[in-house]
Amino acid sequence: MERKLFAFDIDGTLLDSNKQALPSTIKALAELRKAGHFVTVATGRSRYLAKPVIDAFNFDNYILCNGAAAFLNHEQVYKNLLPDTQIRAFIQEAHDLTIDTSFVGLDVSKRSTTFDPERMEEAMRSFGSTTPELDPAFIDTDDVYQVLAFYDHELEHFFDEKYPELHFVRWHEKCVDVIPKGGSKATTILHVANQVGLSKEDVISFGDGMNDREMLAASGIGVAMGNATDEVRQYADMITADNNNDGIWKALVELGFLTGK
Repeated sequence: MERKLFAFDIDGTLLDSNKQALPSTIKALAELRKAGHFVTVATGRSRYLAKPVIDAFNFDNYILCNGAAAFLNHEQVYKNLLPDTQIRAFIQEAHDLTIDTSFVGLDVSKRSTTFDPERMEEAMRSFGSTTPELDPAFIDTDDVYQVLAFYDHELEHFFDEKYPELHFVRWHEKCVDVIPKGGSKATTILHVANQVGLSKEDVISFGDGMNDREMLAASGIGVAMGNATDEVRQYADMITADNNNDGIWKALVELGFLTGK
C-alpha cells in the first residue's frame, strides 16, 4: 500500500468526550505506523497543552497552534508567528472593548487582562485546561504563535476587515483563536507533506471542529467525526462515527487501511 500522511485533531477526534483515548484509536495509530504511514497530530493546542497526548500516543510529529508550528521527529521545521504590529493593535482594541486576550507560546500561555474570569475559565475548561496566569508583558519577551480572544458570536467577523493580516477562528462559544492570515492546519499539513515527499492527494485528515474545516477540505480525503457540526461536515469527503464510538477505527476500515478490530 502506498505511503500516506494521516493527520488527527485532538479534542473531539483522538480523544473521547471524557478526554480519554479509545483502545481502538490507540490500536489504529499503531497499525498505521507499522504499515509505514506518516502519522501526525494537527491541533489548535500549543506544545505544552498537547504534550500529554503526544506522549500518550507516542507521536514524533506534530502540528501545533492551528498550524503556526510543526515538528518532525521532535525538531521544529515550521514557524509562523503573528505579525507584531497588527496583533498589538488588535490587543489594544480588545482591551478598549473589555475583551480578554491570552498570548500563546509554544510552552506557556499568559493572559493580558482580567475582565471576565468566568468566561475565560469556561472556555479553557472545555478542553481540560485552566485560565493562564496574568502577564501583559509576555508579547515583549516571547514568541507569540496565536492569541485567544474571549468573545461570543455577537462580534463574529467584527475584526476581520480591520486586521487583514489576522485570521479569527472560532473554537468555542466564548473564544476564538487569532492566527496569521493564510495560516491554518491545512497550510502546514501540506508543507509537511511536501517535506516528507508526499502530495496533497496522499493526505488523510480527521477532525470535528471549526478550525478543522480548511484541513478537511485541503486533504486528499477529509474525514469528519460523527460529533462534528453540520457546517464542519460540509468540508469533509466522509463522515464516520463519533469520537465515543470508534470513529477513527471505523473510517480506516472503510477506507481499506485496517481490517477487523
